[in-house]
Amino acid sequence: MRYFVGFVGFPLGLVIVIYRERVKRFTGDFGFAESWFGPGGTYTAILIFGLIVSLGSLMYALGTLQALFIKIFSPFL
Repeated sequence: MRYFVGFVGFPLGLVIVIYRERVKRFTGDFGFAESWFGPGGTYTAILIFGLIVSLGSLMYALGTLQALFIKIFSPFL
C-alpha cells in the first residue's frame, strides 16, 4: 500500500506544481494565502501544497516519513 501511495502521490504533486495556474482558475483565490504571501499568494500556496504532496508521498513510500515522525514525536510519547 505504501508503494501505491508513492506511485500515485508523487506524480500528483508534480502535476499540481506544473498546472498551478489551471488549479488556481478552478479553485479561485485563497484569502489566507493572499494575506500571508501578498499578491499572487494563491500561486505560492498551491506550489507549496504540491511540493508537500509530492515529497510527503515519496517519503512515505520509502519509509523515511515514519522515521522522521518517530524522531520528532518520540520524546513526547
